[in-house]
Amino acid sequence: MEAARKLKTYEDLLAVPEDVHAELHAGEIVTQPGGLSDHSRVQRSMSRFIGGPFDDDTDGPDGWWIFTEMDVRFTRHDVTRPDLVGWRRSRLPSPANLRPIDVVPDWICEVLSPSNARNDRVFKARLYAEHGVPYYWLIDPAERLLEAYVLKDSQWVVAGAWDDTAVARVPPFQDVELPVGRLFLPRPTT
Repeated sequence: MEAARKLKTYEDLLAVPEDVHAELHAGEIVTQPGGLSDHSRVQRSMSRFIGGPFDDDTDGPDGWWIFTEMDVRFTRHDVTRPDLVGWRRSRLPSPANLRPIDVVPDWICEVLSPSNARNDRVFKARLYAEHGVPYYWLIDPAERLLEAYVLKDSQWVVAGAWDDTAVARVPPFQDVELPVGRLFLPRPTT
């Protein structure tokens, strides 16, 4: 008789070395290699174009906390570390010293790579919808695309898709223009 599988919890995740990108998916520890430069560029650019006006600038359009790679616990056995994640300050007054954060985010953005695209598009999309995350973005550095989704009746509805030629106003940050092409590394010159 096969022994029952023990579902992992956040305490098990803490035992993973800090330099390893690890998450809990349905009680299993999932590790991924570190991001490449194009992945890092998207995170940095998003921090500037979205984090700047909505988090850093106190005169900005709305009060948000925008972070990169924060542990977010959805259930005892589901903890993700989104590439970018945001909370309205009215829902999360102080994130100081919280690890993991147990408040469902108001926005999540995942940067796709070959090692994580399936999880981001299937497992995480389903998990985020089940827990009521209102906005979900996927950014694909290889294809130079941004896809945005809005949660309606527990289902993701496409809010739009933009390529690197677009300057977009994307919910929930439609108060600012996002130059999509500037999220990515420059195209290689031939």
